Amino acid sequence: MNWNNILTVYAKELKDSLRDRRTLISTIVIPTVIMPLLTFGIGKIMSGVMKKAQEDIPTVVIVGGKDSPAVVEALKRSSRMKVVPAREDWKQAISDKKLRAAVEIPGGFEAGLKAGAAPAVKVYNYQGELKSENGARIVERFLGELREQTVAERLAEHALPKTLARPFEFKRENVAPPEKVGGNLFGGFVPYLIIILCFSGAMYPAMDLTAGEKERGTMETLLCSPVARVDIVLGKFLMVLTGSLSAMCFMLLSMGVTAAVGGSLMMGGGGATTKVGAGAAAARPALDVIPMIDPLGLVGVLAMVFPVAIFFAAVAFTVALFAKSYKEAQSYLGPLIIVVIMPAVVGMLPGIDLNWRLALVPLLNLSLVCKEMLSGVWHWNYIALIFGSSCAYAAVALALAVRMFKREDVIFRA
Repeated sequence: MNWNNILTVYAKELKDSLRDRRTLISTIVIPTVIMPLLTFGIGKIMSGVMKKAQEDIPTVVIVGGKDSPAVVEALKRSSRMKVVPAREDWKQAISDKKLRAAVEIPGGFEAGLKAGAAPAVKVYNYQGELKSENGARIVERFLGELREQTVAERLAEHALPKTLARPFEFKRENVAPPEKVGGNLFGGFVPYLIIILCFSGAMYPAMDLTAGEKERGTMETLLCSPVARVDIVLGKFLMVLTGSLSAMCFMLLSMGVTAAVGGSLMMGGGGATTKVGAGAAAARPALDVIPMIDPLGLVGVLAMVFPVAIFFAAVAFTVALFAKSYKEAQSYLGPLIIVVIMPAVVGMLPGIDLNWRLALVPLLNLSLVCKEMLSGVWHWNYIALIFGSSCAYAAVALALAVRMFKREDVIFRA
């Protein structure tokens, strides 16, 4: 192995890659511009849609209630909903999004209120449809307030204090530092993006340096040079690794700048309160602290990602080496993105905690440990195991890439 030859091959491939538009798009344009726009843009759009749905005055139909005129009139007077005349096909109208919700007031409801044994009221909505869910919540809030008002009136009739029904209040307060709050919110999402960008950044250079050279007929010329096969493959591998690491670094840099300038996009303003329960009077408070990501944790994430980037570069190089054309290499490497994404998605799920068995599962272990480090939690035993196992996987993948490059039947596959 001659490092002078390796660096010469690497410099030659780097120069060629910088002239290739597809490589520049995959390693610079997508991580720097498109991914942050998608990430923060989608967050802002979702925030706007949620806010608009909450501000929308839902159309509600009242079913029954002929013997409960006071309750029906109170519903009609509410400024938070628009009561429309009853129709025969009100269930279909809710399913067709022409109505948002319906409230069925059973017979004898108002009389039951006075007697202390009112029958249950049913609220109908389109489950999973945002505006219909919001309409149902507004109706439930009204009914909750009516229930509290009824309790207050009964207590007043018996000269009893209002606190008898609600003897105490409760309040939620955050005790976690900003780093842990931010790590819990974004800790699973950051490694997810890093894993995708690392793989996609390695994919296009790998295809161009293997199947692309086969198509252009330049592979034979390179192999005829007085350079050992291992030096050629390591030089090309370093170029693939450069593409992988460049995509990750550009993405982190771009997202850091974007978050610093407009971090509120992901939070959607963060100041809104969310009602808890059906008609609860109390609201869950907004975040007590501004979420942050531990800078030292981010450095730790970069260190943990390095052997994984080597693994991705070696795997992409090996797989693309089997292809006879660039298009064939795309058909091989394209589906692998799903294989790469799935462990990262599992790592984002709540309730999945790092343990000794999961610490040996490639990619999933990275996602879980990065989430902990970004929260400022350092499990050194798991970190050592994950880093060691990732280095082992990377070494095996790189050894396989070198071995495949030495095989004539792989390079010149008919």
